[in-house]
Amino acid sequence: MELAKIKSKYYCGADLHSKTTYIKVMNGEGDILLKRNLPNNFAVFKSLVKSFLPDLVVGAESTYSYYWLYDGCRESGIPFYLGHALYMKAISGNKKKSDPIDAETISNLLRSNFFPIAYPYPKEMRATRDLLRRRHRLVRIRAEGYTHIHLIFHQEGLGDITSEAVKNKSTRRELISRFSNQSLQHTITADLDIIDMLDPYIKQLELEIRNQAKSHNHRDYALLQTMPGIGEMNALIILYETHDINRFPTVQKYSSYCRVIRCERESNGKNTGNKNQKMGNPYLKWAYGQILHSAKRYNDRINRHYQKLESKHGPARARSIMAHKFAVAVYSMLKHHQAFDEERFVQNN
Repeated sequence: MELAKIKSKYYCGADLHSKTTYIKVMNGEGDILLKRNLPNNFAVFKSLVKSFLPDLVVGAESTYSYYWLYDGCRESGIPFYLGHALYMKAISGNKKKSDPIDAETISNLLRSNFFPIAYPYPKEMRATRDLLRRRHRLVRIRAEGYTHIHLIFHQEGLGDITSEAVKNKSTRRELISRFSNQSLQHTITADLDIIDMLDPYIKQLELEIRNQAKSHNHRDYALLQTMPGIGEMNALIILYETHDINRFPTVQKYSSYCRVIRCERESNGKNTGNKNQKMGNPYLKWAYGQILHSAKRYNDRINRHYQKLESKHGPARARSIMAHKFAVAVYSMLKHHQAFDEERFVQNN
């Protein structure tokens, strides 16, 4: 957890919602100078806080609706701080909750230098990142269709179906005739209809995302693909979810953000459980978990390296170690602008 070091004359806490925002402006002594509920419109916000400029800082919680306020503050030169929602909740710990209380809490965290920082993603690449996340969701829905077809065949004792048979666009409709029951035929048809609808749309999204990546950061995009197991889409996920590797001062902080290392929780010499293990970026965790599947298939040295880890630690622990190693390697590659070093990777245990 990193706390912001802020020195200003006025502090504005903004409790954001989908249509409205409650703000409270305080001075350094904690006196409330302005409190107001307003629509999510930056022109209205700026007119209300105009008398406090340029000695005003603005803080908000990292919810889905912070984009408009961050973009407006950035363009107007108003310092903006995005707060980590879970850390803010842990620090404040209010029993009672309301919009005025939440806005006041944010203001107090700002002026007391107890404001836990999150990363406000820049506008220039944000829309493409969000498009990539939507593509990720659609791919998962399509995968659910593939899996469901396999499950139906196994339920009916027809376990000879292969992944190739389900994914072959020209022949997969023939799978429907394998069943005499009309309800099962409709179920398979529904799955295939969803898959057929998603295929061209996912392909279109991928083309758009690739084109954007070439203009945003083509160097790092190409650099990531020098690692075995990282294809075009995995490279895009790592590129856009990481954004700027320099925002992570150490490889440990990057690994923690990627959720590829465990968070130690100990009190009085005892382990207090696995709470907060999901803090971080789920998309990067998924990406680093996926690299191994392809890397084992196409790179013999990495496959042998994994097999040694598996025989020593077991499959689950070996996969975790490899995911961490991939994250460490990517950190070094992006930090030093170097291609993947296979020799170094397999030697570091």
